[in-house]
Amino acid sequence: MLRAIEAFEGHPNTKAALRLLPHVFVRPGELRYAEWVDFDKALWTIPKHKTKMRRAHVIPLSRQALAILETIEHDADYSSYLFPSLRSVDRPMSENTINAALRRMGFAQDEMTGHGFRAMAATLLNEMGLWHPDAIERQLAHCDNNAVRRAYTRGEYWDERVRMMQHWSDHLDFLRDGAKVIKGDFQKAKAGE
Repeated sequence: MLRAIEAFEGHPNTKAALRLLPHVFVRPGELRYAEWVDFDKALWTIPKHKTKMRRAHVIPLSRQALAILETIEHDADYSSYLFPSLRSVDRPMSENTINAALRRMGFAQDEMTGHGFRAMAATLLNEMGLWHPDAIERQLAHCDNNAVRRAYTRGEYWDERVRMMQHWSDHLDFLRDGAKVIKGDFQKAKAGE
């Protein structure tokens, strides 16, 4: 799939969004409404009003994610959105853009969705055994459902998340550039997500 994304011949902004999504594994709506990032600090802050959990979410950006963002052919003067609509720079890309692009590349809905990049990342990062599960959950912007645990577990695991996100992007490069191709079921989780 990563190879198919690199070969994608659609609109350049759609390709940039497709390339970025595996590296940051945010919710597709958060990607659609993405505004400009802090390149100097390598951070993308999603304001709380744009997140599902209504909590601001800060994403450390890997070298690869920054390089992808640098390919975007417009700037904030053109549109406040990283991925504006083709019809109006005052609106974000359509909610169907990512999934439609995946379908055009030959990935059926039961194989991959825009939201599926989250499941893919969570699965593989946990299987690596290198990262604290809470660091992965914080990177996914998940809150603990247990109120007592949430009250006592307030750490954001920031340093670990920065290392994890760079490691993840390096791993994606490895997969794209030479790993054995396998099939997976990474569509949107049915419940709990």
